[in-house]
Amino acid sequence: MKFFVLSAFLCFNLTLAQTVYESMESESLGTSRELKIQLPRNYEENTEKHYPLIVVFDGDYLFEVVAGNVDYYSYWEDMPEAIVVGVNQDDSRSEDCNISVEDYSPSKTGAQFYDFIENELLTFMSENYRSLNFRVAVGHGKTANFMNHFLFNTRPIFNAFVALSPSLSPNMEENLTRRLGLESDSKTFYYLSTAALDIKRNKKEIEALHTKISALENKNLLYAFDNFDDANHYSLAAQSIPKALQSIFLVFQPISKAEYKEHILTLETSPVDYLLEKYDTIETLFGIEKQILINDFRAIAAAIQKTKQFDYYKDLGKIARDQRPNTVLGSFFMARYFEEIGKPEKAMDIYRSAYTLEEVEGYTKDEMLERADEIKQEFGL
Repeated sequence: MKFFVLSAFLCFNLTLAQTVYESMESESLGTSRELKIQLPRNYEENTEKHYPLIVVFDGDYLFEVVAGNVDYYSYWEDMPEAIVVGVNQDDSRSEDCNISVEDYSPSKTGAQFYDFIENELLTFMSENYRSLNFRVAVGHGKTANFMNHFLFNTRPIFNAFVALSPSLSPNMEENLTRRLGLESDSKTFYYLSTAALDIKRNKKEIEALHTKISALENKNLLYAFDNFDDANHYSLAAQSIPKALQSIFLVFQPISKAEYKEHILTLETSPVDYLLEKYDTIETLFGIEKQILINDFRAIAAAIQKTKQFDYYKDLGKIARDQRPNTVLGSFFMARYFEEIGKPEKAMDIYRSAYTLEEVEGYTKDEMLERADEIKQEFGL
């Protein structure tokens, strides 16, 4: 039943997201190439907003899986809204992925396809659609192997790679491990998957690659791996895509119970600084200036209360007033600060003054007035 509901939700969402079909002329390929492009909800209305770009190789069959999951997870704010472009390779997959037998790099038609992606497709998307420089590549089988070559550039054009059961070419295991082990100024996301019923050769080589990547000590490599028990070479794609998106955009997600318990409650430094660093990281990684979620304000406030570090309420209140200036949020945290440091009259005045402000996600005017009345009764003010 859960699977049915999720599937129905994805299909419903796709009717709300806008899908555009383009036929793009390519000098590199000497022909046109069909593209499927999913634009985020309200793309036309949000004219100043820009979005990460997800490039889906094997777009003739993989596009819908990726686009549906992107729309679903962005709806729940587990990842940013993104533009998804699928490249049709139905009749050209082998030619597109042509690799030289001498040095195992893209050759002839493979080199032409490489140039098409690097020099034409990305330019086309940036000039015609509001795409950011944070880019994700998604491939399956041959294309999952081929897209690794974009990693070998001095400055890779993709920030994240989703490799679904790659059919590894000779030397790829060694070259990829070496490249992922190199420190760089920016972070690289790499997701790899296989399955119990995967193609035997793929599975064996992928597991060997996983062992080597797992041993790397590169703080700027964010690596995730899945080996599904109940999937084959084709069905693993449907299970891999949501796991990959969650892995790549983990920091973008609201603070979870696990993050709260394992990271925030164990902090020796300010939980408010942790919150600011989380959102600074989102802006640095994805180029997105995200407003702090009420969920995350609530999590930090809970940590302050539990650890009895009440001075941090003041810092949280300042941030809330800056982020949500017309709401009661900042006043609530400021009043809590004065309550805890022994200035109830000041706290009472702040609670009452918030009556003219807007309520926000569970922080209500009635609660503010009730707290003010409780202080008045307790202290006889």
